[in-house]
Amino acid sequence: MKGIVLAGGTGTRLYPLTHATSKHLLPIYDKPMIFYPIETLVKAGIDEILVVVGGPHAGHYVKVLKNGEDFGLKHLEYAYQEETGGISQAIALAEDFADNGPITVILGDNTTDANIKKEVQAFKAGATIFIKKVPDPERFGVPVFDSKDKSKIINIEEKPSKPQSSFAVTGVYIYDHHCFNYIRQLEPSGRGELEVTDLNNLYIKKGQMRWAELKGFWSDAGTFESLYYSTKYWAEKS
Repeated sequence: MKGIVLAGGTGTRLYPLTHATSKHLLPIYDKPMIFYPIETLVKAGIDEILVVVGGPHAGHYVKVLKNGEDFGLKHLEYAYQEETGGISQAIALAEDFADNGPITVILGDNTTDANIKKEVQAFKAGATIFIKKVPDPERFGVPVFDSKDKSKIINIEEKPSKPQSSFAVTGVYIYDHHCFNYIRQLEPSGRGELEVTDLNNLYIKKGQMRWAELKGFWSDAGTFESLYYSTKYWAEKS
C-alpha cells in the first residue's frame, strides 16, 4: 500500500493567509497542516508517500518535508498539479507511483486522530471511503444509504441542499489500481473539474465500494472556521 497526500490548489478561501504560502503549510497548533495527514498514513503502516502539490508556493514543501526522514518514511516523492482540475485529476498524477498497486489517498487539509490501519491492512480490491457524522453535511459529499439495507451506500450526493444523511464523506479514500482507468472515464463537472464524488459513484455503480466510519476527531481545515476548530482541538489535546 502506498499513500497519496493531495496538497494542490490555491487556497482562495483562506486569503489573505495563502498569499504568503500554501494552505497546507499553515499551522495547526504546533505543526504545519500537512503533517497531520502524513502522520495518519504513517500510523496506518504506510512508508511510501507521494505529495501532489500545486499553485505558486509548490516549492515550499521541499524545505518543510525534505525527504521524509522526520516521519520515518522510506520514500517521499512529489508531483505537480499544473491546474486546479479536481481531486480525481490530482489522483491520476499518482498512476506511475502506484505501480499497479493500491493507494490510500488523504486530502492535505484533513486532520484526524482516527487510526485507519485496520482498513488499510484488510483492503483487497475495489474502494473504501471513510465517513463521519457531522453537524453540517451540506458542506461535503453525503452518502445515501439503501432504505432496506443501511449498511449499503447507493449514491453520494455532492454538497446537497437537503442531505439524506448526517454523514460526510471525509477526504480519506482507499482505491485499487483500477481507479486510474475509472478516472479516464470521468467527464468534467459543471465547474470544469474531475470530481472525486464521480469516481466514488462509479465504484458504487460497479458494486465495488465499501465504507468505514472514522472513529475519533476529524475535520478539514479549508475555511477560517474549520482552521480554528482544528487548531483548538489539537491544542487542547496536546
